[in-house]
Amino acid sequence: MSQLSWSRFSRWRYWGVLFVALLAGAAGVAGSYALAGFTPTFVAGPIAGFMARTLPGEIITFSILVLGDLGEQLNVLLALGISTLLFAVAALLGLAVGKRTRFPVAGFVAAATAGAIAYSITAAPAPSLAAGVATGVVVLVADVVTRGSLDDFTTRTVDSSPERRRLLAAIVSSIPLVLGGYALGSRTSAETTDQSSVGPEPWVSPDVDALLAEAADKSLAVSGLESLVSEEFYEVDINSTDPALDADRWTLTVTGNVERELTYTYEDIISMDVDHQFVSLRCVGDSLNGRKMDNALWTGVSIMDLVAPANPAENCCVMFRAADGFYEEFPLSALQDGFLAIGMNGEPLPRGHGFPARALIPGHWGEINVKWLTEIEFLEQEEDGYWEQRGWHGTGPVNTVAKLHVINDLGDGRREVAGHAYAGVRGIDRVEVSIDGGETWADATLSEPLPGIDVWRQWHYTYTAPSSQHDVVVRATDGTGALQSREKASPFPSGPSGWVTRSVR
Repeated sequence: MSQLSWSRFSRWRYWGVLFVALLAGAAGVAGSYALAGFTPTFVAGPIAGFMARTLPGEIITFSILVLGDLGEQLNVLLALGISTLLFAVAALLGLAVGKRTRFPVAGFVAAATAGAIAYSITAAPAPSLAAGVATGVVVLVADVVTRGSLDDFTTRTVDSSPERRRLLAAIVSSIPLVLGGYALGSRTSAETTDQSSVGPEPWVSPDVDALLAEAADKSLAVSGLESLVSEEFYEVDINSTDPALDADRWTLTVTGNVERELTYTYEDIISMDVDHQFVSLRCVGDSLNGRKMDNALWTGVSIMDLVAPANPAENCCVMFRAADGFYEEFPLSALQDGFLAIGMNGEPLPRGHGFPARALIPGHWGEINVKWLTEIEFLEQEEDGYWEQRGWHGTGPVNTVAKLHVINDLGDGRREVAGHAYAGVRGIDRVEVSIDGGETWADATLSEPLPGIDVWRQWHYTYTAPSSQHDVVVRATDGTGALQSREKASPFPSGPSGWVTRSVR
């Protein structure tokens, strides 16, 4: 055989084996996803979470401010790539062992190795087994198909058909595994398997129906404007996958500088007298006119009713800790109107919003409203929370804002602009609109206020459009009479501020 022919054959063989390994790795990821869905037991979940928690604060801040949601998506894609490569390494080990034995053991070696890798990452037996089996199937099929043709490799024939058969077998076997794993995993992710069957359903109540109907009646009839109860509530978490907690095993403990520690079960919580409250949340890392500000009707109990029996001593602050590893500290005074939510808009609290229970601390940035809450710790001296350790200072009161999200052409020479305004517990008293870049101002129409101390309002304004491009500016005045700050500020480190301006043609 010529040197050139052997070189081409070697390259084909080398890249073919690598491609088979990658196909097996993709099948392994799909196997894990099939049983785990998008939960922490999915092999890519802990990898994505580890990267998000360990990257330098500067990189995280850049991702939040510049990339936004794309940053989290890239983190997940990178985690998927790493997972695929890890299982590909297991497949290569299986292929190497298979080449050196007369028996088709490559798949079994790859399966065992991939399963061990998955289990070491997630400690979840079933998804790990599925990942190992899926990886091993591809390697085993590819190995069996080429059995009997391995003499070609030792005699250095230019016939590359064994490698081609191996590659074709890997493709044929991996495609149904990948597609089937994605389909099963998507269904698993959508299923509400974390709901508890114990006790009553306090979020189902005539009071809830009446409050939701009130919100619908008070919502402004503006095309394109989100109603007063958000249809899609934003989610921001430190991990890419949400905890899938079992309510029957969940507990909430009151610890720290208290006379006696307390532990509450889910049944304890839902058996209490509950309240239903409208509460709005705004993300500290959102852009000035971003969409991460929403409102919902929450069902739950007073946090003070939960902690008072522990007889806490004179403390400076409180640390909330969550099942996903998140923790946030805030002043003790902020706890006075705190609410432990177990329901949302007449349904059990969704997993993505903290099932079984989350905290709602009125008037503060969204990050302080800890989801998947498991511990309330009273502290004698201040400690930095998760985001404070990364340079953020979002535990203070939320900034006043009037957002401009809707610009409608009414077709008769008039324009309609609209949005939402929010100032935490200070409330919104007034929204003003300028169509000349801030030279003159006119009052917008506000929606009637909903019951509650921490709720947004809608606004809209109609005007005759100028013949040229113009700048629409909006600003709000809170319930104390303070005008929204005009000074522009980045979300980092204490939340965005400034007047929202949009150019209209």
